[in-house]
Amino acid sequence: MKQRAQGSAETEAGAGAGASGLSVGGEGVPAARVPAQARAAASAAVRGEHTHGERPIPHARPAAEGVRPVVQRSSVRGQILQALRSALVTGELRPGEVYSAPALGERFGVSATPVREAMQQLALEGAVEVVPNRGFRVVERDARELAELAEVRALIEVPVLLRLARTVPAARWAELRPLAEATARAAASGCRVTYAEADRAFHRAVLGLAGNEQLVRIADDLHRRAQWPLAGAAGTAGTAGVAGGRSRTGLMADAAQHVALLDALIAGDAEAVRVLVGEHFGGGGAVS
Repeated sequence: MKQRAQGSAETEAGAGAGASGLSVGGEGVPAARVPAQARAAASAAVRGEHTHGERPIPHARPAAEGVRPVVQRSSVRGQILQALRSALVTGELRPGEVYSAPALGERFGVSATPVREAMQQLALEGAVEVVPNRGFRVVERDARELAELAEVRALIEVPVLLRLARTVPAARWAELRPLAEATARAAASGCRVTYAEADRAFHRAVLGLAGNEQLVRIADDLHRRAQWPLAGAAGTAGTAGVAGGRSRTGLMADAAQHVALLDALIAGDAEAVRVLVGEHFGGGGAVS
């Protein structure tokens, strides 16, 4: 009761806002601000949420065994948001399971308020849904939804990439080589979170050459959603674009396509670019 009362008081005070990401197996991702009305609505829906009967809560990967994760107070919400996004990719936040803000807050060593706000952002992104008086359920996705995301991503990215292949000079493409090589190193490490972030960074840089910020933002959001694993799909090979459901071999194959595609773009080999783009965004609806 005391914990619930404290969470409600903090919600009404509007505490716990942040801006930057927490590195959990990779670089941070800037947090998007949640509209005030969305925070108020979701907070009202989850008051009284409990912590009984939940499955184990994902850890925030402390530096040493038994050490409580340290969260910088100046950016609590953003750090928690990035930690939760990482937990979605790895499958630590399990599809179909309900997690309460107070229990997650206890795990991270913070109050329930920044956790609740981060979860509200994930709800806006479609990763979780509010369960009144209980917390947030991780959305269960099926293969059809993954295929639909793949199709939309291909419709957006492929035409842009093929146009850029005709107009961007080789020197500009060469500047992206460190990012392509970073995806290869991330894949070799086998860390799904690190690969997911490196993968998105490479695609953002490619699309950024078009000079359209809205395009980059929308494509990156779709890409992140495509990286959430399907229910029960962790470790399933051949689910391109879902870092949480890929084997190390699958990640390395995707990363190799990044490097090969960049080589073709630098060489100005239009036919090779076309074939590689088709492979990278094709494969029966697989997108990476």
